[in-house]
Amino acid sequence: MEYASVKISRNGKEDAIDPVMIEQTIDLIINGTKLSSIVTTPDLHKELAVGYMVTEGAVKDRGDIEDVMEKNGQVFLKVRSFEHFDLWYELRSSGCIGVNWEKRDEDVHLPVDQQFKVDVLLDSMKYLYDETQDRTKGAHSASLVDAEGRLKYKALDIGRHNAIDKVVGMATLNGDDLSKMFLISSGRQPAGMVMKAVRAGIPLIMSKAAPISSGIDSARRTNITLCCFANTEKLKAFSAPERIII
Repeated sequence: MEYASVKISRNGKEDAIDPVMIEQTIDLIINGTKLSSIVTTPDLHKELAVGYMVTEGAVKDRGDIEDVMEKNGQVFLKVRSFEHFDLWYELRSSGCIGVNWEKRDEDVHLPVDQQFKVDVLLDSMKYLYDETQDRTKGAHSASLVDAEGRLKYKALDIGRHNAIDKVVGMATLNGDDLSKMFLISSGRQPAGMVMKAVRAGIPLIMSKAAPISSGIDSARRTNITLCCFANTEKLKAFSAPERIII
């Protein structure tokens, strides 16, 4: 959507028009219970809901989801019985907040079955950018790319965590194997972001932004490959560098 503004400089004022990201709030209803309100963009809401449940550790794959429906600003998910969770209603916007699931992540440790060529990783940084991002300067992106460098899924959102949930939801609904892909994220990488990829079974996450100490600690504990400060020429691997081959 475009909004009017006034451009002010040392030389004076002039009217301007600026493209701006749109946000709206959706309610996530799980098995008839309202779990969360999520501030997001006006697209891919079902995928966002499914991805949210995967990256928060509530469901494992497409077989756990019996039905998904969107109506009147609400997304209804019918999920097969899963381990008990403490209901922690939340309004989730640009922060990265997890659900208080009873299940913990201490035992998660990703195997190094899938490796990725460094040339594929660096060349795939082109998928990070998007015309909408360039125009609005207000969007985060997430992309899932396979080992051959083919872009499988991409999503934009005002929240970096939402963008990840959306692409994970797309892949899950299509029954794809996330352990064969890597994730490109535009945002910083604290523990909450890293653990989303870990819970989804994604072996490598790459960002142009900086890591946070909690993200590095989580990545090393779970054996996901965390790459930050990435561009088309180089990256820095803060954990499990053996997953990257020259």
